[in-house]
Amino acid sequence: MYSYRLNHFGSIDHLHRVEEPRPRPGRKQVLIRVAAVSLNYRDLAILHGKSTLAPQAGLIPLSDGVGYIVECGEEATRFACGDRVAGIFFPQWLGGSLTRGNSGGAWGSRADGWLTEYKVIDEASLVHVPSYLSDEQAATLPCAAVTGWNSLVQSRPLLPGETVLTQGTGGVALFAVQFARQMGLKIISLTSSDKKAALLHQLGATHTINYREHPDWHQQVRALTNGEGVQRVVEIGGPGTLNNSLKSTASGGEIALLGFVANGEQSVDFMTLFTSGATVRSFSVGSREDFERMNLALEQSLLQPVIDRVYAFSETLEAWRYFDSQQHCGKVVITMSGGLR
Repeated sequence: MYSYRLNHFGSIDHLHRVEEPRPRPGRKQVLIRVAAVSLNYRDLAILHGKSTLAPQAGLIPLSDGVGYIVECGEEATRFACGDRVAGIFFPQWLGGSLTRGNSGGAWGSRADGWLTEYKVIDEASLVHVPSYLSDEQAATLPCAAVTGWNSLVQSRPLLPGETVLTQGTGGVALFAVQFARQMGLKIISLTSSDKKAALLHQLGATHTINYREHPDWHQQVRALTNGEGVQRVVEIGGPGTLNNSLKSTASGGEIALLGFVANGEQSVDFMTLFTSGATVRSFSVGSREDFERMNLALEQSLLQPVIDRVYAFSETLEAWRYFDSQQHCGKVVITMSGGLR
């Protein structure tokens, strides 16, 4: 079989295709024929040395993938051969809170990820995916979709008519917009162009704000909410956006702190934080239980993940370069069909 391994950090040129023996499943493990994988900002952060996860060199990258079980090891009973499954982001986090004990072994940073033709994995680290989704769509779920879902339903689930603020057109932001629409929320979305604004409106955004034209966009957010602010911010920018987000949040509202994709001043103004009345809550993706609950919601809503481009396995480096260019709106997916064998 073929896999891609990231031998050194700092450049996509360090990502190499290698031929390896096909693994065999052990006790309570299954062998998966990988069908499709998707890229996340986290993968670029690992590549460029910006990750918070202290990645290990030489691993197969990517946290998100879907495939079909082709062999079950001894005592593996959760699934059958032929089942289509996806891996959970943290392979040991099955439910409850994220702890030091269940946060280890993250795909692509501390253990081999999904950018390979076959993968052995513990059956406990897998979920079924909604049957209505294509393989390419299902591959977008483990990180971006679960994160977008939890940004709205954890801590305090938002109520119909409340307002959420999203940032940009990456995978997490677009899933948050789509889930928010299903929940009956008002949605204000930040973006950088009219083309992206049109996509956001199509997906359900009530209002869009061009953050390039309005760098102090909290003023527009306040105006659109009659001065009140929003009940939830899906905070993806981090250092470059947090102060604006604090000024955009209603008293008693919450900022779901998810990422750090925006460059900018890293210090948070104390008085802005103190007077905002907002709760700032950081979290990382979700557990297997969260993934399964989200899948139930997907089955009811038939939500369609937004995919920007699909590349063949043989075009993996082109997919990474395109993703790194930040031209995408939605997910970038690599499919095994047409790939090298």
